[in-house]
Amino acid sequence: MTTPGSAAVTHVCRVARLRPDDGTVGVTAIDKHPVDGPHRVGAYGLRGDVQADRQHHGGREKALYAVDQAEADHWAGELAEPVPPGRFGENLRVAGLAVDDAEIGERWRVGETLEVEVTGPRTPCATFGRWLGQERWVRRFTDHGRTGVYLRVLTPGAIRAGDGVEVAHRPGHGVSVTRWFTGRRPEDARALLAHEAATGWAMAEYLREHVERALRQAVPR
Repeated sequence: MTTPGSAAVTHVCRVARLRPDDGTVGVTAIDKHPVDGPHRVGAYGLRGDVQADRQHHGGREKALYAVDQAEADHWAGELAEPVPPGRFGENLRVAGLAVDDAEIGERWRVGETLEVEVTGPRTPCATFGRWLGQERWVRRFTDHGRTGVYLRVLTPGAIRAGDGVEVAHRPGHGVSVTRWFTGRRPEDARALLAHEAATGWAMAEYLREHVERALRQAVPR
């Protein structure tokens, strides 16, 4: 568990404007900028935020996307340019908490009332690559293995920059977001399914597809 006050949301970001994009949708909402003051967060995320490609983004299981400030600092060094809040399309920039080391299903308490659950990793897409404009960006970001996390809203509330982040519950199965993203091991898939069966926790459906695929690929043919 984190000590209250040791981790915090440094910035809350939402879409500034839709941008043209060469993908199938034609536009992207990846251009997020920090906003001031408290903002309501409901089941589908930050009020006033939108997603252009709703087949792959948004919804209850990807209501918010959080990025670790330490990872932004890493990429700022790699790219030799700033990575300001919202640059990766995130809603929350978090400092003082190793975001990608969260276990899948971990719950965070943010501010006074908001409670969220870590549902899994972001899968970097071609839109992200076009937005950053860096050579082989998707491959580089993927190989680094720390992509930030998607969050499900368990208890709606208000959020603002400076709100503390506390780990309210850690499942204990040992499958962190980065462990899953970089390995997708059959034993980790079994651990997640066993945890679900034992506790009644509801795995995100987008993650279940990958869990079941990992098990199918592990079966000898």
